[in-house]
Amino acid sequence: MSRTAQPDPRATLRAGLPDRYLTPDDIATIFKVPKETVYQWRRKRTGPPGFRIGKHVRYDPADVRTYVAECRRADVA
Repeated sequence: MSRTAQPDPRATLRAGLPDRYLTPDDIATIFKVPKETVYQWRRKRTGPPGFRIGKHVRYDPADVRTYVAECRRADVA
């Protein structure tokens, strides 16, 4: 059984919108934080906005980009 290499989510965000929604694992990789931190952000509504599809949490790359831009603006101010 051959495994296909998954693209680096950070490179995907830099190159343009991916053709898929991001998972909590992707968010943890992008921000270099534990996955539990991603779930805490969601519970506290402090991180990038996610949404549920059934029992799965997903993140729209455009929303993640907007979140990062807002964090940068807040850090500069």
